[in-house]
Amino acid sequence: MAGKLDGKRVAIVATDGFEQSELTEPRRALEAAGARTEIVSLRAGKIRGWKSREWGDAFEVLPGGVMNPDKLRMDSDAVSFVRKFFDDRKPVGAICHGPWTLIDAGVVKGRQMTSYPSLRQDLINAGARWTDAEVVTDKGLVTSRRPDDLPAFNAKLVEEIAEGAHAHAGAD
Repeated sequence: MAGKLDGKRVAIVATDGFEQSELTEPRRALEAAGARTEIVSLRAGKIRGWKSREWGDAFEVLPGGVMNPDKLRMDSDAVSFVRKFFDDRKPVGAICHGPWTLIDAGVVKGRQMTSYPSLRQDLINAGARWTDAEVVTDKGLVTSRRPDDLPAFNAKLVEEIAEGAHAHAGAD
């Protein structure tokens, strides 16, 4: 995988309380493949992850992006930020509760997706075709269910980013 993403920039969106492994493991895989990653959040400084049952590590962020899925979907700037990636036909990855923001961005209708099981009905109601699988890819959108799925998610995300823009990947 080394060098597969040389010259690519990847935004990782998060805020306090994210599941730490869902940030660190994809970031490690992307950087190992040559990508330059930036953690983006609504405020400058540092954000802290959640590691098992307690607070985890602090991570430097760039301000001006987005937040944790539960808070993220309530922020119009954050939703616009996410939708822009679809409008530009860029690959996007979402794991666990991340698809909540994709629902509010209006980009899930007609797509095959997975997520944490509690989001199943939300995605179906928004027009997605939900399936219980470790990783699902649909026109540049990579989704997974939980931290146990990270190896498959990471590999597929690197592959999709390496491919670049995807035909018909934009929002409906």
